[in-house]
Amino acid sequence: MPSFKSLAAASTAMASFALAGCAALPGGGNIPDSNTPITQSEAQIGAEAHPQLLAEFGGAMSGSQAQYVEQVGKTIAVQSGLGNARDSFTVSLVNSPVNNAFAIPGGYIYTTRQLVTLMNNEAELAGVLGHEVAHVALRHSQRRQAAAQRNSLLGAAGAILSSVLLGGNPLGQQLGQAALQGSQMLTLKFSRSQELEADTAGIQYLNSAGYDPRAMATVLASLAAQNALDARLQGRDDARLPEWASTHPDPASRVQTALSQAQGMSGVTNRDTFLSRIDGLTYGDDPKQGIVEGRQFIHPDLRLAFTAPQGFYMVNGTRAVTINGQSGKAQFTLAPYNGNLQTYVNSVFSGLSEQQQIRPSSIQTTTVNGLPAAYGTARVNNGNSQVDVTVFAYEFSNDRAYHFLALTPAGQSGTFNSLFSSVRRISAQEAANVVPRVLDVITVSSGDTVASLSRRMAYPSAQEERFRVLNGLQSGEGVRAGQKVKIVVRGS
Repeated sequence: MPSFKSLAAASTAMASFALAGCAALPGGGNIPDSNTPITQSEAQIGAEAHPQLLAEFGGAMSGSQAQYVEQVGKTIAVQSGLGNARDSFTVSLVNSPVNNAFAIPGGYIYTTRQLVTLMNNEAELAGVLGHEVAHVALRHSQRRQAAAQRNSLLGAAGAILSSVLLGGNPLGQQLGQAALQGSQMLTLKFSRSQELEADTAGIQYLNSAGYDPRAMATVLASLAAQNALDARLQGRDDARLPEWASTHPDPASRVQTALSQAQGMSGVTNRDTFLSRIDGLTYGDDPKQGIVEGRQFIHPDLRLAFTAPQGFYMVNGTRAVTINGQSGKAQFTLAPYNGNLQTYVNSVFSGLSEQQQIRPSSIQTTTVNGLPAAYGTARVNNGNSQVDVTVFAYEFSNDRAYHFLALTPAGQSGTFNSLFSSVRRISAQEAANVVPRVLDVITVSSGDTVASLSRRMAYPSAQEERFRVLNGLQSGEGVRAGQKVKIVVRGS
């Protein structure tokens, strides 16, 4: 969340992306073969969406790590059979703390730095990028739009979001499309058959490029393990998150399929090369985007912080921070501010739905930790039930305000009272104390064990579990002297 874009600007960007997604299919609607070169129409679609998508995922990274990812991506893209594939594809490493990879028409391929930190060799990186190349080569976005008669990618994103927030009910769809779209929800959700098709093509690409095709299965296994660990640490009873494992569903069940398809194949993994090239990569939240530490969110550049209620967990997105729990959902973001908090609160409510007018019964003003604040709650019909929608806004300067948009069952808006009252400015010293976590690739010494290495992880809890997932180690599996492994340490 580098700068909390205004919702108006964000909506414009997303609308542009949506329009790009519904361009006419090449050849009057016929689906091209996988070895058909990227067309001028497809290239234009991607070129128009690319800047907005980069902004949604924290921007493109530069430097040697980004160049390495681009090199591997273009090498695997050549295997797709697309004419002039190396030059036709744009491969970007984006500064996002979620495990995600995605592609859009025109040969634009993306992976987040966080997903790269979860990988353990170059073959896994090539497998993930090859999977995304396959979506482009097989024209999956176009097929999904043609089959479902989608008007836009935004519609698909809203549908995914509504199921996350409110089980896919009508209010969820309205709020999802109007105001609660996280950056992770932009990309089109492919069908299960298309995901398996992309896995199969990706394995073929790996094999033809000389990589070990089993890497597709091992990276999927790491994703499944990370999802399960995240779910346990956040107190959830499922492993669903709006990340690569959600837009690319069910990695656990795809592991065995990928292993079966790769049976009898072999190749290089380039493990040590890969680890040396990603050494020092930022892990988790980038302080420039704000960080989540336990139940606290703190943004050193914007000089603010707040704390989620007990039992809730947070996900830091590019444009908003989401707060999730069994008894409610909320997001923290901003909208255009003209210096009047009551007008601000009303404008947020006004933008929630085109289908029904949502207005608070009243708007109250108060002060929270020295910050002028205003809030209101509206009760809204939500299918066969009702929910309370609360907007709680804070003035940080004459031209800058932020707000929570919260959804709770009717009569339970007090669920977030502690959250609303926790917003505060932070001091310059507190801001200076926020440092990133980074990957440190080390060589295992004689006498090192999983337990001893895990104690060096820069986390107060679940150190060994984090270490095992990070390094693709099964329960009970050890390390050996001379082996390179990843740990997460405090940067500077």
